[in-house]
Amino acid sequence: MAYTTTTSEYPVDRKKPKTTIVTKLNPMQKPFLTLGLGAGFLLLVAIVATTDWIQGALYIIGVALGMTLLHARFGFTSAFRRLMSVGNVQGLQAHMLMLAVATTLFAIILSTGFSFTGNTPAGYVSPVGISVLVGAFIFGIGMQLGSGCASGTLYSVGGGSSSMILTLASFIVGSVIGAYHFTFWMEDTPALPPISLAESTGLGFFGGWVVQMLIFAGIYWITVQIARNKKPPQMKPLATTTGWKKVVRGSWPLFAAAIILAILNALTLVIRGNPWGITSAFALWGGKALMAVGVDVTSWGYFAGENGVALTQTVLADSTSVMNFGIILGAFIAATAQGTFKPKKIKPGIAGASIVGGLLMGYGARLAFGCNIGAYFGGIASFSLHGWVWMVMAMLGTLLAVFIRPLFGLKNPKPTDSVC
Repeated sequence: MAYTTTTSEYPVDRKKPKTTIVTKLNPMQKPFLTLGLGAGFLLLVAIVATTDWIQGALYIIGVALGMTLLHARFGFTSAFRRLMSVGNVQGLQAHMLMLAVATTLFAIILSTGFSFTGNTPAGYVSPVGISVLVGAFIFGIGMQLGSGCASGTLYSVGGGSSSMILTLASFIVGSVIGAYHFTFWMEDTPALPPISLAESTGLGFFGGWVVQMLIFAGIYWITVQIARNKKPPQMKPLATTTGWKKVVRGSWPLFAAAIILAILNALTLVIRGNPWGITSAFALWGGKALMAVGVDVTSWGYFAGENGVALTQTVLADSTSVMNFGIILGAFIAATAQGTFKPKKIKPGIAGASIVGGLLMGYGARLAFGCNIGAYFGGIASFSLHGWVWMVMAMLGTLLAVFIRPLFGLKNPKPTDSVC
């Protein structure tokens, strides 16, 4: 989804780099926008009529997430790739801000038990073992080949990226394969118990908050030093406008989106009782598809308990699914409002990378108790050690993938580029 303006129209101030710049925008795609708004409203009505207003509220949060991700082109995949390839730290700095805000809100919510719905809030705190090490590593490779993480795949599909449809389809397949192998990874490989930096250490949520704030500050300081030493090309600023039109038509600053995403994740926690997640729905969708053709997935260990119950219910009763639908529709609405919904033909190399990347991400997410959202974002915000381990291993996977991407015809940023 590229803007029609050229790189030369984006002057880059290396001392004070901006992620948006006021310039001429593409025309609004009104027919598509009307279609998106109508479909979004009808789906909301269907969700509320089939389930309840809690699911409806989560769907609306999903729409807001999709719009935020699209308006800022907020990336996890690109942030890791820019860092590993040329030392660009803008994306990772936005992550640290997002995690700092989310950690603060989560600390308050989890320590007080605050909830809008009566659902007791609980963070994502998972075991740390071989499955997380392997899963996060191959997820890191997969997101670089698929050119998008879990959230990136969904909002890119809604935003009109043709290749991401292949990524999403193979993501679902990989999730199902991971679900089939789930018992082996959980029972036959070693792991430490779930470790919370707040509750398992005796520090409490305030002490855990202090520790994480120091870590965020330390990482941010390191990124500043990297930027000073490497002087990497800056991110290409996105086209925006002024006034209230900026909210609907223009792109949003990266740091503003980081804060909004943190707030929306906290809202998810106080409404459904768990943080934002994405990939469990992919395993559910794949499991339902297999059941429809006669495969008995209920005997798989992954589909024991609540996961098995979800197989017997409408997909609209699954909160992660309705949020995913919301993300796709929210991104579609935002893209058509910006006039950037322009699907393109898929090159063979990109198609192959998308399929391989999606399979790796789907499988890796099941092993690692989540993706860049459930494990990295939600895990760290929940004070889980596994979230930090996921970050390190996904970074290492990204480092390897930087050398693999050119084999599929995918480009990496270069130090000689004027912008990333």
